[in-house]
Amino acid sequence: MEEMKARQIPTTSVILPYKDTHGKAAIDLYNSTGRTAQEWQELMLYDILAVRDDGLFVHTKFGYSIPRRNGKNEIVAMRELWALEQGEQCLHTAHRVSTSHMAWERMKKLVEGLGYTEPEDYKTTSTLGMESIRLKKTGGKIDFRTRSSRGGLGEGFDLLIIDEAQEYTDDQQSALKYVVTDSLNPQTLFCGTPPTPISSGTVFTKLRKAALSGETENTGWAEWGVEKKTDPRDKQAWYMCNPSLGTIFTERSVADEIGEDIDDFNIQRLGLWLKYNLKSAISKAEWEELKSETMPQLKGKLFVGIKYGHDGTNVCLSVAAKTIDDLVFVESIDCKEIRAGNAWILEFLKKADVASVTIDGAQGTILAQEMRREHLGTPVLMTTKEVCIANGKFEQALYKKTITHMNQPALTQSISNCEKRLIGSAGGFGYKTLKESIEIGLMESMIIAFWACSESKIKAKQRVSY
Repeated sequence: MEEMKARQIPTTSVILPYKDTHGKAAIDLYNSTGRTAQEWQELMLYDILAVRDDGLFVHTKFGYSIPRRNGKNEIVAMRELWALEQGEQCLHTAHRVSTSHMAWERMKKLVEGLGYTEPEDYKTTSTLGMESIRLKKTGGKIDFRTRSSRGGLGEGFDLLIIDEAQEYTDDQQSALKYVVTDSLNPQTLFCGTPPTPISSGTVFTKLRKAALSGETENTGWAEWGVEKKTDPRDKQAWYMCNPSLGTIFTERSVADEIGEDIDDFNIQRLGLWLKYNLKSAISKAEWEELKSETMPQLKGKLFVGIKYGHDGTNVCLSVAAKTIDDLVFVESIDCKEIRAGNAWILEFLKKADVASVTIDGAQGTILAQEMRREHLGTPVLMTTKEVCIANGKFEQALYKKTITHMNQPALTQSISNCEKRLIGSAGGFGYKTLKESIEIGLMESMIIAFWACSESKIKAKQRVSY
């Protein structure tokens, strides 16, 4: 039986034509640290460091997507090591603090592998979240940072690295894309994996689409991945999508990764880009069909739903109550920044006639403690399973038309700009927004309140007969 070999060239790529490159010099520099670049990494670096006749980079932007554990960060390290020797100013950004710190540690070892010592030859800053490396003889420097919507403003660099690019958001891009504008020879690298249903970024997907459709001018793209969902046990697909299979990791380790979630394996190990439907899961017309022209007559107390956002920014509060027509009326009360505290929530709970409070989100435990101190009872803290059930029952209520509302603009906007997201591996789902400027927490808190209300039973007055 012929031994399978990992594919060393991308399954899909867009590389602009070039005659010259600094790739070999960068590879030789990296190999002199004691490490050895793999064939696919060498080919990638040739493309990334390709130059025009005037010495400027052919690709001012270059994105690449590759399944996990193949060594995609070594490409970045090779590029940054060469940048230090050329005196370039670099900004390395990542989604997580731990990722940017690991990148700093990796670069420090490479610099030491060249024979440089600290503080004679180079200087570092090791403060977590503010790491840096500066090579004294060239003045080349790399700053390692965690991304935010404000990071990089006012600073200038030659090279911008977008690590974990699948989490790169439009707000972050607005803050970072200008940091290389005044460089004489700028370049931005995007490296990551295909986004999962819960990935927060949109920029990486847009970059890929534009590059593959020919809508860009100075952008290169490379990816390893299957075109459609594939059997996780297809070994040919393993070798086609993982250029480091057989060198960095083995067939046995890939086999151990196979689980119940086939989609996740296809994304993480086979590089599949799922095609998400950008049409809202719930249309505006569908939601407005359930609106009430006048305020319905309610019976019983209010059921409060509170959602602390996935990104830790906002907290939203909504209410639900049963109507005399046996529908569930829902309404959003407010949405505020989490850092403003829970005083406004506590004040609402003191004044309202509340049957129960149900909370989703890690910071709900803090509110629960505050409620107990204020003698406002003990809230229900939802489990992941309950969140899935609540979303499923809300979808059924839409179909059965057992829910009504007063068509609040903010809530309608949230609901009519949503799409489903997978939760767990048992087929459960939640919702996420199609537009970053729209708060999905309004919809989520409303669903929580609806679920709590629909699950309740109004106690009938006891009748005693003699």
